Amino acid sequence: MTPTPASPTRPSPNDLQSHLYASFLQRKTADVALRISGSWNAVYRLHRVILIQAGYFQSLFTSGFSESRAKHSSHRADPEYIDIVFDDLNITRAGEVCIARLYGGGPPLWISPSLIPTPTCPLTPAFLSGSFDDTTPQPSSPLPASLDISSAPTLPPGHHPANPRFLLSLLATATFLSIPSVASQALSAVLRTVGPQTVILYLNFALGRGIGPPDILGPGSDGHDLEADAPAGLEQVAELIREEDSLYDVSIEVPSAEEHSNDDIEAQKDGPKHSHIGGAHDNDSDPGSDCHEGAGKKPEAEHLEPVYYYGAVSDKVGEAAACWLTRWGSDMLWYEEQLEPSNPTGDFTAPEALPSPSAYRTRWNMDRPGSAPPETKRSRHGGSTSGRSAKADVVMVPVIWRRGGLTARWVRGVLSSDALFVRGEKERYEMARRVVELRRAARARDVPGELEDVEEAEYERLFREGIYYANMHLDDLMAISKDKSPSTGKPMVPLSVLQAAHWNYSSLYHRITVRPSGSSSPPLSPPGKSKELGLGISAADIPTDARQPDEPDNGLYPIPGDSSLRLGDSTGLEGASMDQLFDIGSTKKGVHSSEANFFGLEQARRPASTFEPTSPGAAATQWTAHPPFRFAVEFWDVDALKEKSRLHSHTVWYAGSLYNVYVQVVRKKGIQLGIYLHRQSTVDPIPASSAPVTGMLPPPPRDRSVLGRGSSSSVSSPRPPSLVASGSAPLSLHQAVPMSPLARTSVTASAPNSPGAIPGSPLSSSLPSSPGLARSSAILHGSSGSIGALSLPVTAPAVTPPQPYRDPRPAVSAYFTIACASATGASLTRFTSAPDVFSVSQSWGWKSSSLRAEEYLEVDAEGQSAAVVMPARREVSLRATVVLGVV
Repeated sequence: MTPTPASPTRPSPNDLQSHLYASFLQRKTADVALRISGSWNAVYRLHRVILIQAGYFQSLFTSGFSESRAKHSSHRADPEYIDIVFDDLNITRAGEVCIARLYGGGPPLWISPSLIPTPTCPLTPAFLSGSFDDTTPQPSSPLPASLDISSAPTLPPGHHPANPRFLLSLLATATFLSIPSVASQALSAVLRTVGPQTVILYLNFALGRGIGPPDILGPGSDGHDLEADAPAGLEQVAELIREEDSLYDVSIEVPSAEEHSNDDIEAQKDGPKHSHIGGAHDNDSDPGSDCHEGAGKKPEAEHLEPVYYYGAVSDKVGEAAACWLTRWGSDMLWYEEQLEPSNPTGDFTAPEALPSPSAYRTRWNMDRPGSAPPETKRSRHGGSTSGRSAKADVVMVPVIWRRGGLTARWVRGVLSSDALFVRGEKERYEMARRVVELRRAARARDVPGELEDVEEAEYERLFREGIYYANMHLDDLMAISKDKSPSTGKPMVPLSVLQAAHWNYSSLYHRITVRPSGSSSPPLSPPGKSKELGLGISAADIPTDARQPDEPDNGLYPIPGDSSLRLGDSTGLEGASMDQLFDIGSTKKGVHSSEANFFGLEQARRPASTFEPTSPGAAATQWTAHPPFRFAVEFWDVDALKEKSRLHSHTVWYAGSLYNVYVQVVRKKGIQLGIYLHRQSTVDPIPASSAPVTGMLPPPPRDRSVLGRGSSSSVSSPRPPSLVASGSAPLSLHQAVPMSPLARTSVTASAPNSPGAIPGSPLSSSLPSSPGLARSSAILHGSSGSIGALSLPVTAPAVTPPQPYRDPRPAVSAYFTIACASATGASLTRFTSAPDVFSVSQSWGWKSSSLRAEEYLEVDAEGQSAAVVMPARREVSLRATVVLGVV
């Protein structure tokens, strides 16, 4: 068919859209009036043909419900009235934006840039400054253009400010009404604004606790509750109903609430779910609630609160919040501790990696968790209403670890997680002790929180199961055995736990070092497999006595297979349908992230008593009684690393061998950044480790074309000695190169500073079923030439760790996991390897497209690495956690 030619006499699609939107704004020619009851009460005069674009209304108007049959009123000019009750209190007037989007209009949204973390300012501009400083170097727009949300320094005219609570309400409403375009936009905005002031608010939303009280306003709110007010430009859309008013016309036939049930509509496949428990605020029977408690059960549930869960959408928000907590938790703890009038942890002093408290005028907020930072007052019509406040160095400390932030269960979950960024098990214990004593001291001051018995049960489990004492030295165990809580006077860790850990350590030492020869007794390692210790057992082979309930519940640890996993990322959301939004968790192979497993970051430990040898697949997974070795590494100025150069972490000792991690830029199928676990030779020199340069140079220039760096400062690892101060020779500053994917590789060491060479023959084995992962082989090499007085990246002098014993075997078999946090912390890429053979000076690692350039390296407008002429701030780094175990 020949298309109809354009004609000036025919309205264009834009004209039609403008006409419909004008009818919506003026409340004209409506054929349906929605009478809303919920967190607000109002009437909206709308058009069915527009509303059915949303899945909720399509079901309501086309699926045989009473609302599908048009009813003619005696008042011909009046539309049909339909009552809709939103018992989900997350649904607010933010829903007016959802309806406006169906008409092709509605105000564009604006998010304060002070709430948006970036790779150069990962803790958000507001965290250390207390208010948004528009002179701080920032990207031209920290949000991608495809998101269609403004992040200008001030509120543009006609835009609606979207604070965190508004974004959560918009997400909840769009998900409930099944409007995918709005839901995907809101979800992307939430994931891109996870930071110190929002992480607890977002986590609580993911846990079903709602969008928070209305007093959590945030930047751009101008002192108003954005969810209670009409969005910009939509002030005339709603006919508000006050409780004392009555707009009901008895002559108008209005369907009763019993004629339709929200249950039928919400029962659509993959729809959002929420549970409403009757309480003091709900005295009437509500047939529209998903979970209706009968009269006989109501008294038992009055103390419960409603829980609102939106499936995979909630889980996605929870993933981002959990990832952020594991990356930045140790940094946030230091700031929260400064609030205490007396230090509950004894002689704790501020780590040098964090800014000195004297450098800041600190503002403390004890009222609510995740409180938003202060912001210059903005007019709803753009610009500033009160002028720009004077700049002050203010640290806005949100409530995260303190009572009122994380629950005791989540404190245990984060502190015991393998992904927690903490240097080692000793530091993990010290951090756990500081958190617990911080909360106990607050409880003694009657700060509101959970019941004491509930908290103490979680703390007891944390110190019994969450820390792997078997990987500590005997001196540390002896010190911990004498450590008593200043709050309770009791030992922090039961002596039996420490004794069992030392026995575990000794048995592994015996396995590694003892090699009977000329004896009738069988060797400890299986014959012909000297690389393996024979530590793996199947569930069916777990000793019966270990499963007895009256015996100590020993933990078992899985020996993993090859896999890769990405948590918390916002890729794939643009243009997603509702089905795709609810399937975003299905791409994680064999892993379902939910609140039950701390959104995929649960500690990899299972009590022996839970194993049943007859259960399906009992023998499929191998387990070991020896906990893996967990440590964290950090790399600064990775974007200054030259191709074929490597940057090492500090070196650790585990099970008789030395290990470290390094990153390396590799030019193969594009420019890629690899991360590798290396078995260090005890004969070769220990490599120097990556170090920050903060404090060695004057403040960087504000010209982003010269610098490309943001502001603020915090990090949890100790400050290394200054190479410049020690009079070391000047090193070079390298031209940055773009970072691209990582692929699984085995690497054999060559002489330091030797030119790199990449052999053409790949290894025979490969990672199964992991897109973008492939094994290859490469040679280690050194770095760098000079173009300036300072070398980037900077390294600290090598430190050889204590070595209680050495593994005499030239090759060992070990499994490992490397989890790389994104620059802002809201996502995490985790690579896991089945047991591989580590010869002395051999490495295994990956290069993968999951480590994207814009998350870890400074890039220009063309996506290429920007030239680096100044070092990054301390908090701008590549952080990774490693889990390593021998078998």
